[in-house]
Amino acid sequence: MSTESYRPSRTTLWIVCFIAALGFAFDIYELLMLPLILRPALQELGGVAPGTPDFEFWRGVLFFVPAMVGGVFGLLGGYLTDLWGRRRVLTYSILLYAFSALACGFVQSIEMLLVFRCLVFVGVCVEFVAAVAWLAELFRDPKSREAVLGYTQAFSSIGGILVTGANLLAIRYAMSLPEIAGGHEAWRYTVISGVIPAIPLIIIRPFLPESPVWAEKKAAGTLRRPSITELFAPKLRRTTIITTLMFACSYGAAFGALQQTPSIVPSLPEVQAMTADMPVPQKKKTEQQIAATVNGYQEVGGLIGRFALATLAMVIVSRRRLLRIFQWPGLVIVPLLFFYPARDNLELLKWGIFVAGLLTVAQFSFWGNYLPRVFPVHLRGTGESFAANIGGRMIGTSFAAVTAWLTTMLPSGSTAVAAAIVALIVYLIGSVLSFWLPEPPPEDTDE
Repeated sequence: MSTESYRPSRTTLWIVCFIAALGFAFDIYELLMLPLILRPALQELGGVAPGTPDFEFWRGVLFFVPAMVGGVFGLLGGYLTDLWGRRRVLTYSILLYAFSALACGFVQSIEMLLVFRCLVFVGVCVEFVAAVAWLAELFRDPKSREAVLGYTQAFSSIGGILVTGANLLAIRYAMSLPEIAGGHEAWRYTVISGVIPAIPLIIIRPFLPESPVWAEKKAAGTLRRPSITELFAPKLRRTTIITTLMFACSYGAAFGALQQTPSIVPSLPEVQAMTADMPVPQKKKTEQQIAATVNGYQEVGGLIGRFALATLAMVIVSRRRLLRIFQWPGLVIVPLLFFYPARDNLELLKWGIFVAGLLTVAQFSFWGNYLPRVFPVHLRGTGESFAANIGGRMIGTSFAAVTAWLTTMLPSGSTAVAAAIVALIVYLIGSVLSFWLPEPPPEDTDE
């Protein structure tokens, strides 16, 4: 059966899009959960007070170590995506991170939270690569492919909105929910909600088709074995290196700056004044609610940015030009946001983080549309995984640890200033590297 003769039904394609969108949504749901639950989790599990060296140490560890583990095993997952097929690897990756998230809700120590967050990251890192390759090969028409990849990835930002909403609901209704680990801590209910994507997946799994392009080559015996070293052959070396470094810069801006906002908000003068006379439990709850609200502005901005990227991707031919629409304004706006309003103006921070989310998060969708076009079928999962996991998940997310370290080194001890410095560095590097970003070939090639 050739790929030209295979035409999945409209119902099947809608199911595929639903599962992919669900995976993308809970990919970001899991990643953005940590900034929301970090403070209360460390306070409960280790008695670690915010602002202390121990807090900054564990904050860095919980951002950095899962990203490293996820990146390494995510690269293996990309290799297996090329070796075993897109559908199988996608399914198991979603199951892994959903049930690991469930386990996070019952941990009794910071160390166990770290272990299960590592497993969550492994699932998330593999899921993105498998889903992007799967969609790109099921939708062969260029415009349909750009639309499907762009709009399904937009659900990532819906995942960010959902986790913010889940956290607010957990904070509000924690006392009326079943007791967990001897208490009613809101952060535990928030992390447990990550099991949701596994439920429809178990039901729908038998109806999912494999990528027809990959399946045909596998059946015909013409599918070449994937090889990581081939990514650095002369034909692909520039593409691999530039996309990896630029992906790292996109994630560096998000995790080194934007995702530090929930930790920054409680230290704002307005928030401190608002909570000054409150009892400690009420003070902590109010700080969490305000931080989650500000985070919601960022997620709405990211959602709009992803939809804007998906729409522009269908009409702008040059990928460099498309990326720069979001990248170059961010070079100015994001560092200024953290250097000024993130230190002393709550209301301006809300709207600034909305714009920063729009400009930064849209770049994630860009990479999901771009990468399948620049790597051949037998290396698509491996190439995407190297850029996304080594670049984005390992190098990029490690900038959260850089921000934590800078915070301890600055005389002011200001996380906002540290985030501003990191944002300026990664945006500047990414903007310079964009001059060497290869344009995809005008027509897709399988090899």
